[in-house]
Amino acid sequence: MSALAISNVVLWVLVLTLSAVLLAVVRQLGVLHERIAPAGALMVNRGLKVGEAVPAVRVADLDGTPHEVGAERADGRSTLVLFVSPTCPVCKSLLPAIKSARKDERAWLDVLLASDGDLREQRAFVTEQGLESIPYVVSAPLGLAYQVSRLPFAALIDEKGVLRARGLVNSREHLESLFEAKRLGVASLQEYFSGAR
Repeated sequence: MSALAISNVVLWVLVLTLSAVLLAVVRQLGVLHERIAPAGALMVNRGLKVGEAVPAVRVADLDGTPHEVGAERADGRSTLVLFVSPTCPVCKSLLPAIKSARKDERAWLDVLLASDGDLREQRAFVTEQGLESIPYVVSAPLGLAYQVSRLPFAALIDEKGVLRARGLVNSREHLESLFEAKRLGVASLQEYFSGAR
């Protein structure tokens, strides 16, 4: 009987010790969560500066509809220009988030996809990915105006033609960080969090 009592006491000590260790680990996770800020779109040092007016560039989408990217808009809507490529796997993985954001933010935002290269390849990409409802332009001058060097790259332009946020967007979180940066009036979420500390 005493062996059973001793084993019971040892088990309870072990359970209490493991509970204390688990509580310490959970506390540390909470501290780490507070210290690590959400990652926003990855800012690149070259190109247009956030807060400056962007050059207005006339382009036509694959359907022939003209667009003046960067021009002031009388309807008060902002424009998200996402530069993609048919050969970019990250671009393809981001397309469902773009479709979702376009629907969720439709009250204030228009989305324009941009690329350059062979028109047949671009048309096949649009059909394959189900992008027919999103304006898709093929324009090297547009990419040069925004100094796009890596993909997928996004630029959020407000209704006055001012660049509100930009950067490499590799995930839904990066994409949504552009909207949040515009809402907060900062160039990036990194800037916001570094200023908040």
